[in-house]
Amino acid sequence: MLSGEEKVRRDRLASLNKLGIDPYPSETHRTHTVADVLSQFDVLSASAQSVTVVGRILALRQMGGLTFIRVMDGSGTMQVVLKEDEVGEERYKIFIDHADVGDFFSFTGTAFTTKKGEKSVLATVATIASKALSPLPEKWHGLSDVETRYRQRELDLIANPEVRERLILRSRIVAAMRHFLDERGFLEVETPILQPIPGGASARPFVTHHNALDADLYLRVAPELYLKRLVVGGFEKIFEIGRCFRNEGIDYAHNPEFTMLELYSAFTDVETFVHLLEELIATAARVVGGEATDTFAPPFPRVTFRDAVLDACGVDINTVRTPKEIIAATKKAKVAVDFEGCYGIGEYYDALWKATAREKIIAPTWVFDYPIELKPLTKAKREDATKSASVQLVVEGAEVVNAYYHELIDPVDQRARLDEQQMLREKGSEEAQWMDEEFLSALEHAMPPTSGVGIGIDRLVAFLTKAPNLKEVILFPTLRPKV
Repeated sequence: MLSGEEKVRRDRLASLNKLGIDPYPSETHRTHTVADVLSQFDVLSASAQSVTVVGRILALRQMGGLTFIRVMDGSGTMQVVLKEDEVGEERYKIFIDHADVGDFFSFTGTAFTTKKGEKSVLATVATIASKALSPLPEKWHGLSDVETRYRQRELDLIANPEVRERLILRSRIVAAMRHFLDERGFLEVETPILQPIPGGASARPFVTHHNALDADLYLRVAPELYLKRLVVGGFEKIFEIGRCFRNEGIDYAHNPEFTMLELYSAFTDVETFVHLLEELIATAARVVGGEATDTFAPPFPRVTFRDAVLDACGVDINTVRTPKEIIAATKKAKVAVDFEGCYGIGEYYDALWKATAREKIIAPTWVFDYPIELKPLTKAKREDATKSASVQLVVEGAEVVNAYYHELIDPVDQRARLDEQQMLREKGSEEAQWMDEEFLSALEHAMPPTSGVGIGIDRLVAFLTKAPNLKEVILFPTLRPKV
């Protein structure tokens, strides 16, 4: 049922049509954005040059034959002043009788400064560009209900400038990272989102059905295996920025649909690769500036997975190699860890890590030497085969960068690792890797020594912009359906 205000707006719509005024014109002419007018204000006001701005009305304040209007376009907000004796009695009345907060209007006039010193446009023409039939949220500048903000992001962008700025920063961060990689000879590619086998990460996938093929397909959990096949094909430096999907819970640090940057670089040593990643992250931080630049200034501190866990809870992963041993060790250390649903020692290590050490790492820190069982697509370290040639950047208790400085390129070893993962799946693990024969076939044609990385764009942007959760940096986050 329509509210009283919605009925009034529809009556005004009907009145505009009756007057022969199109409330939804196909085009409107704009000479300057709000930002243009404000940045060139002195010149425009001195020359009395005519300008036309087009924007959404955020506020209206009428004082007899004088109306003050707050207008917003994509570049900012400013004041427009409408005087009855400037626009004429009839046109002024049409505006007053039909304009609502939320409408888009075109205003033509000249730049001037009010008695209170506010830079404004004194309009001589006001033309509707789009009629709003629903009102903006009460007190448009204070929309704060979190559920409404995420479900109606368009209103959130209108009502909360800081939200708008954060999401603009996200776009600029991604653009800066693209530019950084392009300058260093990386080629951007695209790989399938619909996959017959959801490989490349330990995660539960979404499943769908392709009717024409009569086959189940999966939304990718990562682009990794396809990107590695491109390395086999001769693309030595590649990256992809795209959506990935993991059928997991939703909380402040997780969204089922998220954006990943994955890149692969052949013939790169560990220090060169880590330095590249640090500079990439620092480049993103400089887009935000201020504290972000200082926080993510390389080089980042380094710790090992073993030392981080040992310092956090006293359990030494070098001495516990079975689920029974790790359970006993945590009990002895009086550490509460939920091992429910864990299959295989790798998942037990992961549960221990997340419950103890990870949350204690606040400043950006590289964590090296994850247990080999946690990284089935990574080469084992030559110095210690129980550890993987991997490193992750942990920030404020969350993993943002997951890098393999030595990808596993041995097809025989890789098949054995995926066989182990398949066994875990058969035991009930929902996050174990899948066997992928096409990927293994590609490896059998030889993949050069390669370094690779996955970077969670959403998490990175959240940390750089001090967002309290991922939903603040995703335009349309996944939400529970309305009942």
